[in-house]
Amino acid sequence: MSAAGRPQRPLAHVYDAAYAGVPNWDVGHPQRPFVRLADAGVLEGPVLDVGCGTGELALFLARRGYDVLGIDLSALAVRQARAKARYRRIPAAFLVWDALDLPALAARGFRFRAVLDSAMFHVLGDAERDRFVAGLTAVTDPGALYCVLGDARRDPRDVYGLTPAELRERFGDAWRVVYEAETGLQRRWGATPAYFVCLRRV
Repeated sequence: MSAAGRPQRPLAHVYDAAYAGVPNWDVGHPQRPFVRLADAGVLEGPVLDVGCGTGELALFLARRGYDVLGIDLSALAVRQARAKARYRRIPAAFLVWDALDLPALAARGFRFRAVLDSAMFHVLGDAERDRFVAGLTAVTDPGALYCVLGDARRDPRDVYGLTPAELRERFGDAWRVVYEAETGLQRRWGATPAYFVCLRRV
C-alpha cells in the first residue's frame, strides 16, 4: 500500500528493483538546470520534488534553506533518501507517494509554491500526464512554479519524452511557460538531449 492508503502502481516494484542497484539516472547530485534555478533566486518554498529518487535535489535545496518534501513511488528510493538526510543532517522530508495522487496530498494540508520534476513527467503515459497536470492545481495556488527536466522527444509518434509545445498544449490556459531551454539530462554514463521548462500558474 502507498502512504495514501491506496494500492501501489505496479511500476513501484520496477523502480524498487532499479534502486536495489544504482540506476543510470541516479547521478549523485542534482541536475544542473535545477542548480542554476536555485542560484537565480527565483524559487519560493515550500517546494515539492516529485519523483525524488534518492533525494539529491531535495537535499540540495534543503541545505540552502528551503522547506522541501520529496515524494517517490519507490519505497527503497525513499529509504535511501531518508538515510542520506540523516547522515548529512539535512532537514528534508520524504514520503512514499504517487505523484498522480496529488489531491490526496493536498487533503493532508500540503501546499507548495514550487513543484520540481527531474525526469518524472517524461516517462508518464498520455492519460497519466493529464492526471498529473490536473493534480498540480490541488497542491498549488496562482503564482506557483512548475519546472520540469525531461528527455527531448525524438519520435513525434511516441509519448516518451517531452517538448515545450506539448507542455503549452497540455497545461492550457491555467499555466504559462516562463522559461524554456534545450539542455542535457545527465546520466551515470553520458547524457541525453533534454528540455528544461518552467511554467507559472496563472
